[in-house]
Amino acid sequence: MSLKRITLKDFVIVKHLELELSSGFSVLSGETGAGKSILIDAIQLALGARAETSVIREGASKAEITLEFSAPPFVAAWLEEEGFGLDKEQSELLVRRVIEVGGKSRAWINASPATASQLKELSEQLIDIHGQHAWQSLTRPNSVRILLDAYAGISTAPLSKLWSQLKEANQTLSKAKEAQEKLLTERERLMWQLSEVEKLAPKQGEWIELNAQHARLANAQTLIDVAQKAIDSLQGEDTGADQLVAAAQSTLDSNSHLESEFAGLSDTLASANAQIADVAHSLHSWLKRTDLDPEKLSELDERLSLWLSLARRYKRSPEELPELYASWKSDLEVLERAVDLEALEHSEREAQKAYNTAANQISHKRAQTAPLLSEAITEAMQGLGMQGGRFLVHLEKTLTGGPAGVDDVSFLVAAHEGATPRPVAKVASGGELSRISLAIAVTTSQLGEAQTLIFDEVDSGIGGAVAQTVGRLMRKLGLDRQVLAVTHLPQVAACADHHWVVSKLANSEGTLSQINSVSADARISEIARMLGGELISETTKAHAKEMLEQVSLAKVDISGKAKKTAQVNKKTQEIKL
Repeated sequence: MSLKRITLKDFVIVKHLELELSSGFSVLSGETGAGKSILIDAIQLALGARAETSVIREGASKAEITLEFSAPPFVAAWLEEEGFGLDKEQSELLVRRVIEVGGKSRAWINASPATASQLKELSEQLIDIHGQHAWQSLTRPNSVRILLDAYAGISTAPLSKLWSQLKEANQTLSKAKEAQEKLLTERERLMWQLSEVEKLAPKQGEWIELNAQHARLANAQTLIDVAQKAIDSLQGEDTGADQLVAAAQSTLDSNSHLESEFAGLSDTLASANAQIADVAHSLHSWLKRTDLDPEKLSELDERLSLWLSLARRYKRSPEELPELYASWKSDLEVLERAVDLEALEHSEREAQKAYNTAANQISHKRAQTAPLLSEAITEAMQGLGMQGGRFLVHLEKTLTGGPAGVDDVSFLVAAHEGATPRPVAKVASGGELSRISLAIAVTTSQLGEAQTLIFDEVDSGIGGAVAQTVGRLMRKLGLDRQVLAVTHLPQVAACADHHWVVSKLANSEGTLSQINSVSADARISEIARMLGGELISETTKAHAKEMLEQVSLAKVDISGKAKKTAQVNKKTQEIKL
């Protein structure tokens, strides 16, 4: 068993509910409007469905839903990967969701915060829900294809990625062909501009350095005169600073015996004279390596002139030329690739080849699985009042392909023996569609990992012996799965291992919904109500009691087809491997 307990607080018209679930087949029944589907809605909401404040009971500040599962082994790896790992001694998996009046929704898995997408991903491994309008998907090509792929164990995600790559390659090539003339013109313009600027080949920081060099050479004579004058001032024969400082130092030294402070001052002057000598030496060295060099100055003039000329031509500052030059080179590289049609055509061919290979593999797998799914659903239909009917999964190649492959998948059905299979929506009535949907749900559910199957009024539109068969079918599923069904059919309810009745209660707090387990006489009365309406007679009670007795004595079998269905499912599993 998987789902053990459901706890609701202030959800729709439920103030507080704690429901202990058992293994096997359980049904929920009750009068119209009693809130039979509230429980299913709560489960879906707890497992990631869109949250709306309308689910909060009137007058309450928030709605709270808690689900407790017996943790199946195959979920442990996912829980560990997502950070919701179970303790070694922990055997329960708790999922909790709270919806507040302000619109805020929060969720937890094993007391750790979880996102709605994580809840949905987890729910796919725990619960399989089939709603009363599931038959509508039988008329939608994409839904039909997804169902076949799920039965075959096919994932189209890698193929969808290859399709995107192929479309991108197609578009790139198409745009290149359409813009070929424009691209060539742009390429020629860039090449001409680059040839102009390549004469300069500007580098980052070069403009500043050139101006500094030019300033030094342009003022070389003035700088030489300044250096020589400074040397004369520092080391002139009679008036040089070094001579004057030396004289002052000598005077202080000769009187230091009279004033001790003069000795320290004399040392300071000696240090100053040493610094004067160093400066003079540096100036002499600078003069030796400095020349007027008119040729170098002319070269700098020409280069600076070229910088300014190109900057004016392309309406940029000289400092921006290196960046402009680099961007043009990058643009040209892109254009060179864009006008290389041969390379683009090669890329498109490779993308098409990769897509075709993957699509053909998926198409082959679908072709193998389609007859098996057809046979399994056909067998299930025989026990649902459609004896002689046939179900066919039809495959047809598309002209262009798509993200899901090159197959158009449709469901065809022949409602009775001898009829030619035609599209489901054109030949099946509402009741037949519901039965076909139920046959599909049962057939595909047997292959899934989910341990809890929920059927929300999928038995609408049927009755009599067919309804009894549906009940027995669900009872059979309950032998190795937990099955929960919302039903209005007494034949289905009578087949359940456990029976819950949903009812409304009016009190000072308003109208509330409650769920109670029924057995013995209470269960007989509920099935009698389902048989005869509000007026329960002794005859309807006797009929209800007889139905329950027949179910307890009957062997669980679906028109003797169980063995055949198991063989079909085994073949499908072999294909997946």
